[in-house]
Amino acid sequence: MQELHDAPLAPLTTFRLGGPANRLITAVTDDEVIAAVREADESGTPLLIIGGGSNLVIGDKGFDGTALRIATKGLRLDGTRLELAAGEVWTEAVAHTVAAGLAGIECLAGIPGSAGATPIQNVGAYGQEVSATITEVVAYDRRAGETVVLSNAECAFSYRHSRFKEHPERYVVLRVRFGLEDAGGLSAPVRYAETARVLGVEPGGRAELATVRETVLGLRAGKGMVLDPADHDTWSAGSFFTNPVLDAGQYAAFLDRVRERLGEETAPPAYPAGDGRTKTSAAWLIDKAGFAKGYGSGPARISTKHTLALTNRGEATTEDLLALAREVVAGVRDAFGVTLVNEPVTVGVSL
Repeated sequence: MQELHDAPLAPLTTFRLGGPANRLITAVTDDEVIAAVREADESGTPLLIIGGGSNLVIGDKGFDGTALRIATKGLRLDGTRLELAAGEVWTEAVAHTVAAGLAGIECLAGIPGSAGATPIQNVGAYGQEVSATITEVVAYDRRAGETVVLSNAECAFSYRHSRFKEHPERYVVLRVRFGLEDAGGLSAPVRYAETARVLGVEPGGRAELATVRETVLGLRAGKGMVLDPADHDTWSAGSFFTNPVLDAGQYAAFLDRVRERLGEETAPPAYPAGDGRTKTSAAWLIDKAGFAKGYGSGPARISTKHTLALTNRGEATTEDLLALAREVVAGVRDAFGVTLVNEPVTVGVSL
């Protein structure tokens, strides 16, 4: 276990933003993670958990407490069963399963961060979500003071949400277990229309597993969603806003605003979200509200490749980023009556 004081946190995030922590502990085993959490809880010290740092917006003043960086390692395959330590690099784990001929998470290639973060956000992209393959999550329950194993159902997954996100101060993810599929070198059914089109298959069809992974990586790179230290267009948290899910009344009011602003023939993206609700596209809303790719003149700008990514052009502060985010939220709300919600976790700041 490594311990540093007055430790910079910006280098541990994909935004490269944020001030220092009073203390930074790096834990490389589950026992070290648990010991650090217990120490903080028993002393009443504020605790910030950091994995890959791809979903964090840390305030410029930093964190007045202990930051715990989970750097545990461990990838175990037993047939189609996969277990990942929370600190495993997610993109490397996906590549490993594809090389092993196992399907189920290949469309999640290129997503930055660590394995332990994936159940918290119910990470998803290109038609796949981890909730479809996670069988169990091993976590330390801070309230009970013990390690627990939660089944898929007990994780209460929904769109970009879970039991862990609902109770962020209670659980620390230690290990994640998946049930994958051996489809003879083929992928899981391709659900996302763009991916299917590029692959030349019908939605619901399958394609060669490695080809699907490479296709997704290419699509993500074209949108600035694959980390590249030399490319400021990728200094982001990926999608900064979640896609809004509207109930019937909200969606009807939204359509009225769309037609008023853009004309009767305009049809916004719409996807059934269950219980009579409809999901629409945050990227579409941002663009139609007047925030094009590359929008901004300061050190924080919208990506030149994708309107959902807010980026640090190299000299930004967290306040620069938040000012841009607030401008986008206000513009979309004024235009369409929909309030965007940030996907990254904010620390010491808020929109």
